[in-house]
Amino acid sequence: MTDIRKDSVTLLTIAEEGDGQRVDNYLIRLLKGVPKSHIYRIIRGGEVRVNKGRVAQTYRLQLGDLLRVPPIRLSSEPTAERATPFQRVNFSVLYEDDAILAIDKPAGMAVHGGSGISRGVIEQLRAQHPEYKFLELVHRLDRETSGVLLLAKKRSALIALHEAIRENRTDKRYLTLVSGGWSNQRQSVKLPLLKYVTADGERRVSVNAEGQASHTVFNLQRSLPQFSLLEAELKTGRTHQIRVHLSHLGFPIAGDDKYGDFTLNKQLARQGLKRMFLHAWRLSFMHPLSGQPLSLEAPLPPELASFLASLDQPSA
Repeated sequence: MTDIRKDSVTLLTIAEEGDGQRVDNYLIRLLKGVPKSHIYRIIRGGEVRVNKGRVAQTYRLQLGDLLRVPPIRLSSEPTAERATPFQRVNFSVLYEDDAILAIDKPAGMAVHGGSGISRGVIEQLRAQHPEYKFLELVHRLDRETSGVLLLAKKRSALIALHEAIRENRTDKRYLTLVSGGWSNQRQSVKLPLLKYVTADGERRVSVNAEGQASHTVFNLQRSLPQFSLLEAELKTGRTHQIRVHLSHLGFPIAGDDKYGDFTLNKQLARQGLKRMFLHAWRLSFMHPLSGQPLSLEAPLPPELASFLASLDQPSA
C-alpha cells in the first residue's frame, strides 16, 4: 500500500488497478481509516488534482494519470466513522480465481456504502483483503435480497462481464414467494419501469409508459396455500424490477417492505418471516477470461427454507 504523507503532498502515477476507477472510490480505498466526508471535502476544495487540474468526484482515472493527494491532517478527536470497530464478516465464497470472486450475499447488507451506510459488501471485502489490488462489483443486489453476487478482481474481467450483461449473455435466476395463486407455468412480463422520488425523499419505481423497457420471465415452481413459489429470469436489470412487476400484477412478494402487502407482512413476521422472500439463487455466464461456462448457485437461506417448509405443514 502506498505511504500517504501526513505533512506533505503525495504524487501517484495511476497503474492498471486504478485505470477506469472513479477518483472518489480510488481515494476511499487508498486512504483507509479516513472518513469519507474528509475525502469528499478535499476533492471539492481542489486539493486533489489529476494532471495538475481540478476534477469532480466522478472523474474516472486513466492509466498514467498523475494524482496529487494533499497532506492528510485529521482532527485529534475521533469521528463516529473512525471510532466504529472493524468487524470481520464471514462471507460464503461460491467461486474464486485470479479474475473473479462470487459470494453468497446475506440479506440486510447493502452492496456498497452510502446514504448513511458506512460500509457495504464491497468496502467490507476490500478491508478484509488488502492483498486484492483491484476489486469491483460486477452487478448489484438490493439490500434486502440475498444470493449470488459477482465481483471482478481484474479490470479486464470487469469490462468483459459488463459487456456480457449489456448483450444479455448472462442468465440470472431468482426464487421468490408471492401472495396469491399464480396460474401460468411460464409467463413473460414486459412492463416499462420509471424511477421517481416520494414526498419523503425515498426512491421508488413504478410501472409507467414513460419508463425503461423491462422484461422478466416467471416460472411457477410450487403452488402453496395462499402463496406461490416462483423462479424469476431477469431479461433486463432495472432497479426493483422483479418486485415492481409482481406488485403491479397483484402478486406482492412476501415480506417486501416497499411494494408489498404491509398488513400481510406483519402477519408473516409473527409466523417467522422477518425479511423479504427474494433470493438470487443462480447466475450463469462465460468466464470473462477463459471463456469457459460457469453456473454459480447459492442455496435458499435457512430462514427462507424453514418458512417455506412451514407453509406445507397442516394447520392445527
